[in-house]
Amino acid sequence: MQTSVELYSPTWHTSSLCSSFHLGRKKISGPLDRQIHRMRARSVSSSMGSLESGSIGDSNVKKRLYLGMDFGTSGARHALIDKQGQIQAQAKRQYPLYLSGESIDWMRSWKETLFVLLEDIPFDLRPLVASMSIDGTSATTLIINSSTGEPLCRPLLYNESCPDALPAVKSIAPPNHTFCTGSSTLCKLVSWWNSDSPGKESVALMHQVDWLLWLLHGKFGISDYNNALKVGFDPEQDAYPPWLLSQPYSNVLPSITSPGSAIGTLKEDLRNQFGFSEDCVVCAGTTDSIAAFLAARATEPGKAVTSLGSTLAVKLLSRNKVEDAHFGVYSHRLDDKWLVGGASNTGGAVLRQLFTDEQLEKLSERINPEVPSALDYYPLPAVGERFPVADPNMMPRLHPRPNNDAEYLHGILESIARIEARGYGLLKELGATEVDEVLTAGGGAKNECWTKIRERVLGLPVSRAAQTEAAYGAALLALKGASY
Repeated sequence: MQTSVELYSPTWHTSSLCSSFHLGRKKISGPLDRQIHRMRARSVSSSMGSLESGSIGDSNVKKRLYLGMDFGTSGARHALIDKQGQIQAQAKRQYPLYLSGESIDWMRSWKETLFVLLEDIPFDLRPLVASMSIDGTSATTLIINSSTGEPLCRPLLYNESCPDALPAVKSIAPPNHTFCTGSSTLCKLVSWWNSDSPGKESVALMHQVDWLLWLLHGKFGISDYNNALKVGFDPEQDAYPPWLLSQPYSNVLPSITSPGSAIGTLKEDLRNQFGFSEDCVVCAGTTDSIAAFLAARATEPGKAVTSLGSTLAVKLLSRNKVEDAHFGVYSHRLDDKWLVGGASNTGGAVLRQLFTDEQLEKLSERINPEVPSALDYYPLPAVGERFPVADPNMMPRLHPRPNNDAEYLHGILESIARIEARGYGLLKELGATEVDEVLTAGGGAKNECWTKIRERVLGLPVSRAAQTEAAYGAALLALKGASY
């Protein structure tokens, strides 16, 4: 397990389907005791090295801190903030890998990483932590023995699909709902339930975040309404729908609370082991994408975050709930508001096919962002688009290509900006609050020329979000929970 305070790009190296539910034990790396010893030895210097300006000294020892942890695809990180949102400490860890039968033992990796992250927090800051929360990958599903807490099958990861369960789910669920896909939590639960796996008399469904938080507070069967959306929970009614409660597996569903709400205090053995205070509260979590939105601190309706990574994803805070499965648009509840989102296949992946990072930087310097480009493209990395145009057969349009590479890049950047504007326009047409300001996350946020182009095309203020790390958003949830 490695530690660093640098940014990282999560990748996933497992893509198996729901065809095997067995458990086993086999290590990929060396003996666990030696590995933990090495991790602990490294954690002292690494965590102290991650302290930001604004560290707490003896003069303000009564100040309270709030801990957020983000469990991504290949690693996890924490962010420790004060009440003003200033980062006091942060670090990240890559997951150690072990085998469980034929698959990776992710639960062991996650658990080990959780406790190493807690140990990474500088010892003198731990008593000041008032609350903590965690975010994780959406639809990562755990089937647990509710009596022992042991897993009944390997974790079913966010990107795994269980198409065998899809007909059964579609037969009972509303048409075109977000959980009517093979990768939804509900399909994963139904796939396991319909298998010949034993233990159905004592079962609990947990999301990745639920299980990690359970390790901290010890209260079984609690989830949040963001993670529970893909298992069928209705956040608008604040309840599971009758069609779901009538199913034979309904008793395995968790009870639901709001993200950031206090669940209980940190378990006594963990308080004693790590040196946290007796009143340290563990708060309900959320998904990684929502935590990243929260990190940008877009708190009013009309505020939006565009993520310019490999793809272009837009998220808009709205007064109204909006859903349209045709375009892949759905809403997550955020207190009394709705986080409406959609994702296009355009984005950085197209740029990487055509230019190196060095070329992008140098060519951008030759572009006048105030002058509109006459080139009209629809940049896609491959055939197919989902939002704001739903066309699986849509062809990329990247021609004609001028001889001047700066002119060509200008046309591509502006065309992606038009797709972004069209996306926000579609959300408005579907009933969402009209966007009035856009914050930017992802690698594309660093390109100032592109930001100015987008600001002109959108006709709105566009700026780079000060914080975009999901761990920071989870820390804000912990701050919220401590104020209850």
